[in-house]
Amino acid sequence: MNHALPRLLQLASPALPVGAYTYSQGLEWAIEAGTVRDELTALAWVGDQLEWNVGRYEAPSLGRLVAAWSERDIDAVHRIDADYLASRETAELRAETLQMGHSMRRLLAELHDFPAAYAAELAAIATPTFPCVWSAAAAAWDVVPRDALAAWLWSWAENQVMAALKAVPLGQAAGQRILFAVGARIPALTERALRLGDDETSNFAPGFAIACALHETQYSRLFRS
Repeated sequence: MNHALPRLLQLASPALPVGAYTYSQGLEWAIEAGTVRDELTALAWVGDQLEWNVGRYEAPSLGRLVAAWSERDIDAVHRIDADYLASRETAELRAETLQMGHSMRRLLAELHDFPAAYAAELAAIATPTFPCVWSAAAAAWDVVPRDALAAWLWSWAENQVMAALKAVPLGQAAGQRILFAVGARIPALTERALRLGDDETSNFAPGFAIACALHETQYSRLFRS
């Protein structure tokens, strides 16, 4: 039996115990500022971040990490992981990816079918980011990069919508409409991420960075970023 699909669904599940639900990545500040205030503005925020930030930098980085793990190119894993960590523009974003990376690595160590070689190589990385550890699991479980990227983008979008449901707040039907709309964009964003060259990737999203920085001093907060 091919276990790649159920393992991919497990990686993309909001039940994955890495603490993703505790982060909003600046969305909470955007809500506080009135930039996001209803279904349409929530869709615009999530869709824009998916298109111009996560889809243009995180997804290509994840694809390269999956390939590097699959090819056992550990030097490339270290390089891409370090580049990704350096791209985190605020203290909260940096703390988020390191905390989730730590939690994911600990989880994998407790699973019976995670290959020992991958576990040892992950253990040798002092502070791996979340994409680094998540991609190691995808590679170890033979998830193809295209599917891994699509699942990563979906998981990110779902977490953003769940944050919007709590903080705007929005109804469940509104959340499903947003996911339906952004989900339709994921196949094209996945294909783009796979073909982008190193000099074509970009996380230039100043509004996002400002929102994340301002969240650090926001008076009343539900989320950690």
